[in-house]
Amino acid sequence: MADSTPVDIPALFRLDGQVAIVTGASSGLGDRFSRVLVAAGATVIAGARRIDRLESLANELGESLVPVACDVTDESSTASLVATAIERFGAVDVLVNNAGAGTTAPAESEPMEQFRATIDVNLTGLFCLTQQAARHMLEARSGSIINIASILGLVAGAPIKQASYCASKGAVINLTRELGVQWARKGVRVNAIAPGWFPTEMTQDDMFEEGSGLAYLERNCPLGRGGELAELDGALLFLAGPASSYVCGHILTVDGGWTAR
Repeated sequence: MADSTPVDIPALFRLDGQVAIVTGASSGLGDRFSRVLVAAGATVIAGARRIDRLESLANELGESLVPVACDVTDESSTASLVATAIERFGAVDVLVNNAGAGTTAPAESEPMEQFRATIDVNLTGLFCLTQQAARHMLEARSGSIINIASILGLVAGAPIKQASYCASKGAVINLTRELGVQWARKGVRVNAIAPGWFPTEMTQDDMFEEGSGLAYLERNCPLGRGGELAELDGALLFLAGPASSYVCGHILTVDGGWTAR
């Protein structure tokens, strides 16, 4: 059966008039995600602990980016992100749960306080903000939630030892599926991006500088290199906007083929 719906490619990826929240926006992926969403027409509420960096980003991007100091492990702090969006703009249309943390240690000697801290940022804080934002999305019967997971939620990190990070990201992946199913018929889509190796504050020194880490990455990634931040732009816009209107509970890997090995 033919579909005569007009083809409007730009409209699939535009976010004009939409309000987005991005956590961990002071550097790396969060900084890039904020820029991409603004370029697509959205107003971005950018959250991070380092407010000075957010203010610099706001000076660069203008009124389309609103900086808000936020610690995702503090329930009142995440609530302020949502309140800013609702009070100033009347909606939360897109939520990008990007804030994350991780350290390395052999599993048998990783301090429990370190394990709990990682879970608190990567999972508990993510769920708290998602719950706060989703209440408004569910009332409006519209919204897109994008969790930033990791390929290390799908496969082991070997030879890098990071049990708490892998555990937290694995939990984020299945939480994405659960929330996606719970809220699908209420107009709220929940999906995740699972990036491979990209240059961030967590990975730059170990994996992207000359040495054994870079050699390991180039040797084991099917594309023979790490990713560039701009190579996540399409995945973000796809899941944020109309192009993915029938995508729900999905984990989109952007990893140069790493998990296909």
